[in-house]
Amino acid sequence: MTQLRSVPAPDSTNLQVVDASAAVLTDGTTISRAERPRYSNTENTDILPRTPQHRRQPTSAARGRVLIAAMAVGATAAAAYTTMTAPHEVVATTRTVLASERAPMEGMPGAELRGVQLIAVTPVADAAVHAEELARGVAYAAERAVREARLQRPLFVQPARGLFTSGFGYRWGALHDGIDLAGPIGTPIYAATDGIVKEAGPTNSGYGAWVLIRHSDGTVTRYGHINTWDVQVGQRVFAGDQIATIGNRGNSTGPHLHFSVLLGGNNPTDPVSWLAAHGVSIGGYVG
Repeated sequence: MTQLRSVPAPDSTNLQVVDASAAVLTDGTTISRAERPRYSNTENTDILPRTPQHRRQPTSAARGRVLIAAMAVGATAAAAYTTMTAPHEVVATTRTVLASERAPMEGMPGAELRGVQLIAVTPVADAAVHAEELARGVAYAAERAVREARLQRPLFVQPARGLFTSGFGYRWGALHDGIDLAGPIGTPIYAATDGIVKEAGPTNSGYGAWVLIRHSDGTVTRYGHINTWDVQVGQRVFAGDQIATIGNRGNSTGPHLHFSVLLGGNNPTDPVSWLAAHGVSIGGYVG
């Protein structure tokens, strides 16, 4: 690596300016500007004077034109590349279609809509399936209507429409454990309240034929001297359902219903008081 030494500034006392092109030394010697050194120093140095080389050198006119042409070519190429690689924007167009416009039907080339069109559709199920479903729906609706009608009925009803001819108590030395409601043969007899039929039909007792119904609290109601019966053992009945008709079977003095209430299934109680406790009135006693 070259070492640089500092050079002291030339002594201005050794130079005398004569004119613009020459200088006179103090000893009288004249040196032209072209011949004299740029610096003068009495001290020896190994660094020669140098002209600054970092300054920009003049550029010729031909070289400038070449540079301009090259820049123009580069700009043109860049513009062409941008045009080729830029994504093309798709402009969507919307068209309003009127219902009145004619359009071909799908699957019918060339056909045009003219007013109302009828299309044949294959049914998913046959008529038999629909008929069966309809029948089930009708049956369910009827069953529901009956059930709702029963729910609308009172919980207790008068067992028959007739004349109150005999009450509960002893007569002729024996206990008459019920009441008698006289009426024509065939007069409907109804279940006094909800329950399950315990017995129905002829009996060896003095009642000739009867119907016994057991209720939810264990009470049993008895309907004697009946002519016909419309229920069977084990059948569930509701208050107001017809279970039999008035008759004259057994030990009877005339067509009537003998109605008894047996608490716990064995203990007879006055039916008039039992019905009254549930909001049912038999009517006046006529004897």
